[in-house]
Amino acid sequence: MNPIRTLTLIDDDDIFVFLTKKAIEQTKLVELIKVFKNGLDALNFLKENKHNVDALPEIILLDLSMPIMNGWQFLEEYTKLNPTIGKNITIYICSSSISHDDITRAKAINEVSDYVIKPITKDKLIDLIKKL
Repeated sequence: MNPIRTLTLIDDDDIFVFLTKKAIEQTKLVELIKVFKNGLDALNFLKENKHNVDALPEIILLDLSMPIMNGWQFLEEYTKLNPTIGKNITIYICSSSISHDDITRAKAINEVSDYVIKPITKDKLIDLIKKL
């Protein structure tokens, strides 16, 4: 299995980010982890780098509940931006919500590859990376 260059975490929960970064590092399958604490910062980064393929992530782990711009708002804007991005980015919703409505809504969005319920384990991360 080839390592991926960049994985982006979009989540405002410092404990989740810390633990997930540690789990990702243990897989030794990701060279760089970028973290954004809200959807707006992540979206602005993607807009600024939409033609710079090397700066864009292969995978985004996206939380739904965040300040400033939540995961749903991010996905709405990302769906508009996606056709102009020069790279195929795989997005996984990573949420503590077990709401059937959230899961169904997320899976109906073409840009979302899967819905992962927190916490995310090292084995689950390896599975997600293998799917690329």
